[in-house]
Amino acid sequence: MIKAILFSKEDVLNGFEISGHSTVDADDMEGKLVCSAVSSAAIMAANTITEIIGDSADISTDDGYLKLTVNNPKSCLAVLEGLKLHLSALSQEYPDKIKVIMEVEP
Repeated sequence: MIKAILFSKEDVLNGFEISGHSTVDADDMEGKLVCSAVSSAAIMAANTITEIIGDSADISTDDGYLKLTVNNPKSCLAVLEGLKLHLSALSQEYPDKIKVIMEVEP
C-alpha cells in the first residue's frame, strides 16, 4: 500500500512524503495503475515547484519514496492543494491501494 502524508503548518500545505508500492504482485494491474498515477502526480508536483515556481524545496528520494518540503509554502499552495485533491480522489477510488494522511506541524 502507498502511504501519502501531506504536511501542513499554520493551515498551509508545505510538503508531502509518499512511500510504498500499491502492487501485490506482478499481475496486479490495478496496483500498477495506482502506482503510476501517484508517481506521476508526485513527480509533476515536485518539478513544478522546483523548476517552474522556482522554490528551493528540500527533496529526498529513493525507490518507492519521495519527500518534499517547500521553503515558500504560499507560492506553492496551488500545486500542493492539487496534489492533495488528486491523491484523495485516488484513495477514495482505491482504498486498499493508497492511504492519505494529513499531518499538522505544531
